[in-house]
Amino acid sequence: MVRELNDADFDPGTGVGAVLVDFYAPWCGPCVAQGAILEALAAELGGAAQICKLNVDVNPGVARRFDIRSIPHLVLLKDGEVVRTFTGLQDATTLKHALRDVL
Repeated sequence: MVRELNDADFDPGTGVGAVLVDFYAPWCGPCVAQGAILEALAAELGGAAQICKLNVDVNPGVARRFDIRSIPHLVLLKDGEVVRTFTGLQDATTLKHALRDVL
């Protein structure tokens, strides 16, 4: 399951373990496609890693902090530290490999 984050719970929600965060907006076509890929990936990975999303229109604080300038934009964190970023639509295989590298 992909968990929705907001400005208030972002830091506690990403501080432990491997977390992939999708910065998105509901009006963005590639973001919708990315969301479907992430839902399938979350189901496949089970609890091995967290997959989360953050609506940049509703939560500009975290988006500004990460200097998000285009969406979809994904950030992979390990124990709250940025490990890797992805800009644009990413396929499941690329994301699986990145997650497995930090697990």
